Amino acid sequence: MTRILGIDPGSRKTGYGVIDVERSNARYVASGVIKLPDGPLPERLKLIFDAVSQIAQQYQPQQMAIENVFMSKSAGSALKLGQARGAAIVAATHADLPVAEYEARKVKQAVVGNGAADKLQVQHMVKTLLKLPASPQEDAADALAVALCHMHTMQTLIQSSAGSRARFRRGRLSVN
Repeated sequence: MTRILGIDPGSRKTGYGVIDVERSNARYVASGVIKLPDGPLPERLKLIFDAVSQIAQQYQPQQMAIENVFMSKSAGSALKLGQARGAAIVAATHADLPVAEYEARKVKQAVVGNGAADKLQVQHMVKTLLKLPASPQEDAADALAVALCHMHTMQTLIQSSAGSRARFRRGRLSVN
């Protein structure tokens, strides 16, 4: 069994989701949203680092997957998002977790089957795939979707790499 921590980073809200994977089955463990107060960005980044560190300590995942930065409406927003990602990645590497990074489009493709899916479609599919009684919060659903995308990617790499092995090296996914 492998436990995966998925992160949907943000400078105001950061979603997290934890799943257990056994063979091709995913089981929901936990999810939530780290809500960040108004204030200076460095203080919010510390809160992200501390919260992701605490989540990693509490749930003991073996791997972490995080959504990549995309260019949003403004360069400033993209920079803040990148810094939030950085805080979460440093927390993961501090906990000795290998980190995989995925584009939002790839996450949506893996979970919904459509790289241009909207947030409601992602929530619905996460609820369906993990057999949840209700849809998780938007940011938590996105984080669970990142974890599910990582699960599917790992399975695809392992199946398609006949004679070679997919593994993490120096915190990055690689196929030999």
